Amino acid sequence: MEKITNPHDRFFKDVFTRKDAARDFLSNYLPPDLLDHIDLDTLEILKDSFVNEDLREYFSDLLYKVSISGRSLYVYLLFEHKSHPEKRVSLQLLSYLQRIWDLQLRQQGMPLSVVIPIVFYHGREKWALKNDLLHLFSLPDDRFSEYVPDFKYIFVDLSLYPDEAIKGAILNRVALLLLKHVFNPDFREKLPRIFSLLRKLLEKETGIQYLETVLRYVFNTAEGITAEGLKEIVEGVLSKKEGDVVMTLAEEIRNEGIQQGIQQGIQQGIQQGILEGLLEGIELGIGLKFGAPGVNLMPAIRQIKDPERLKAIKEAVKIGESIDEIRQVISG
Repeated sequence: MEKITNPHDRFFKDVFTRKDAARDFLSNYLPPDLLDHIDLDTLEILKDSFVNEDLREYFSDLLYKVSISGRSLYVYLLFEHKSHPEKRVSLQLLSYLQRIWDLQLRQQGMPLSVVIPIVFYHGREKWALKNDLLHLFSLPDDRFSEYVPDFKYIFVDLSLYPDEAIKGAILNRVALLLLKHVFNPDFREKLPRIFSLLRKLLEKETGIQYLETVLRYVFNTAEGITAEGLKEIVEGVLSKKEGDVVMTLAEEIRNEGIQQGIQQGIQQGIQQGILEGLLEGIELGIGLKFGAPGVNLMPAIRQIKDPERLKAIKEAVKIGESIDEIRQVISG
């Protein structure tokens, strides 16, 4: 199967950008004293992301807008899909909250709305961090606490919940169980029970769509899970008709992945051929024109993988008067 760059991000977004799934998640994991005042029927899913580009391999986020007593309230869901806790998550959250308020100022102006941050974690290691910002500071004494910012976030760690305590509608329970066990060695052993929950999903009009989301995640995260191995699992927990639906879809996803892999291989081959052709031309030209000093530059030139830079070097070899000109183009 094709490996998606970040299957955790894709799965998280596929599930929790569904309004019914988002509403169900918040209704089960927000504190009851907040839920008593929040109208989840007003929930809107906003499209903005606030995670830094260089951290998107490890974090995903979603922003929800709800009403509370006629006022707007935001719920910010930060999903950490590293296998271990990020110690600076409170500081990162502060910067994301600032961006949310900046966006609100541009769109609506003052006053600012309350943002409830939730950190959702499913890593291997135990999370032993405090859920505030203040603990990151070294204060001489308590008098100085008035001069540093502070807030708390709601923390959802799936490892703390027994499987039977994971709440919600079927789709959310399936999603949360997959996320809970995906890093564990016994992930494959958990799949039969998870797939047994899918029986009820298949009865819905959107069941196939949900099933596709689940299968893509399983194929792209579970080591050693093949369509044949999946067949053994589904035959034990689903009826023949349901199993046929699962296997048909699994085969389509597998074939799609094979085709994408072939296409990627072709593109990589073309790219490699272009690079090799340019390098051969440069080596021939630089050797004929500058002799041994030119050939000595080839190890550095071979480190360059950008075709445009190699074309520039090839052109410089063709028109350049001295080896120093070539060195300047290489260093670039």
